[in-house]
Amino acid sequence: MWKYGSKTIREHKSWTDDNGITHPKNWHIWSAADKEAAGLTEFTPETPPDSRLYTWGYEADGVTISKTAKPLDDTNEVDENGDPLLDDDGVQVVTKGVKSNLIDQVRTQQGSLLSQTDWALVRFVDTAVAVPANIQTWRDAIRAKATEMETAITNAADTDAIAALFLTYTVEDDGTTTKSGVLFDWPELLDN
Repeated sequence: MWKYGSKTIREHKSWTDDNGITHPKNWHIWSAADKEAAGLTEFTPETPPDSRLYTWGYEADGVTISKTAKPLDDTNEVDENGDPLLDDDGVQVVTKGVKSNLIDQVRTQQGSLLSQTDWALVRFVDTAVAVPANIQTWRDAIRAKATEMETAITNAADTDAIAALFLTYTVEDDGTTTKSGVLFDWPELLDN
């Protein structure tokens, strides 16, 4: 992106300088010297934060990002008088926090993964044909991994600790890849 003074200039858009000169929308093809002579400076905008963890938006300058960490824990909603906000059934209205939402995602993915091999359990119940060992081992590993993820989420003390739980891959200088984080790093079903 580009700046002219305090104004953000976008490529493929015409713009007007302080002298009232309107520059064409193809100004981005100018040479570096021409851009500098026109008073343009290139900049790299901030990277938006993870929207799973933050609410954010751009400031009026169109460049600076303001962000607020989402609540980690569930919030019991209250009315303008501070009294518990109840739904039509008289139940406390609760807004889920980041931790509850992530645990819900873990449980949903766990259920989806386990459903892929439910046929083996149904077959066992219907015909007494044993569940293949690789399938049972994998199902047990899925459950164990889900428990590990839920525990890590529950024990995270702050937003940075939650962010560190997400699975990431880093390519090292020597070309090797390092994996970190536990969230959504599910075991794979191995062939029997």
